[in-house]
Amino acid sequence: MSIADILASLESSHMAGRIRDSLYLFPLIESFHVLGLTMVFGTIAIIDLRLLGIASTRRPFSRIASDILKWTWAAFGLTVSTGLLMFSTNAAVYYQNTFFRTKMALLALAGINMLAFELTAARTVHRWDKETSAPRAGKAAAVLSLLLWITIIFLGRWTGFTTTGRAGVKAAPDVDIEKLLPQ
Repeated sequence: MSIADILASLESSHMAGRIRDSLYLFPLIESFHVLGLTMVFGTIAIIDLRLLGIASTRRPFSRIASDILKWTWAAFGLTVSTGLLMFSTNAAVYYQNTFFRTKMALLALAGINMLAFELTAARTVHRWDKETSAPRAGKAAAVLSLLLWITIIFLGRWTGFTTTGRAGVKAAPDVDIEKLLPQ
């Protein structure tokens, strides 16, 4: 099965059709996507700012990480699931979008950056846990993390504004909002 076949299969799924045909489902899913992403970025920023010695310096890093990362992962799960639902509605077009592809590559880099942190500074957390900032490797991972996530957010927005219509599909007629409102 080729990539084009997989993308076509996603787009022709019952769920993708329901989302595409509904006036409310896509915006609702997108809203939950944005809420999840906001929580992902907010919790990651708390961790990164602690690593840099900018915020929450009176609390041990391990305690902050323990309190926050469960929320990060829950929000990341919400963001991935809603992102997949949105992607399925227009998979072939999203797949070809340079901003979307770059966003996906940067998400992979963010994961690699997190792994690098776990293999370096996190292994010695017992030595610097109560210090005001992390060692150089932790600070580097924090700076890179913040830069990656800010760029991922911008690319996600650019994807939404540069992806229009489905390939080979005539646009639906405009919806007359006046007809939807109660008389």
